[in-house]
Amino acid sequence: MLEGVKSIGAGAAAGIGNVLSSLIHSMARNPSLAKQSFGYAILGFALTEAIALFAPMMAFLISFVFQSHKKSGCYGLGVTTFERAKGGKVKYK
Repeated sequence: MLEGVKSIGAGAAAGIGNVLSSLIHSMARNPSLAKQSFGYAILGFALTEAIALFAPMMAFLISFVFQSHKKSGCYGLGVTTFERAKGGKVKYK
């Protein structure tokens, strides 16, 4: 799990670096569009950070869901509290 989080962090750093380097290149090529380019760069930075924060959150959520289902005997998603009745039918609480 730790290796995955490290990879996500490295990818986020590379993405942010790419956004900022593109901003510098676009400002050097066309200084009159610097204000508009800066707005796009901030948007790219925010989206990169959002993905970098959203991915570990989803990983922890998925691992928690699978851990709780393994303990209760449920391997399907969406149903958290149930017990198996006779004949293999699902009885909801």
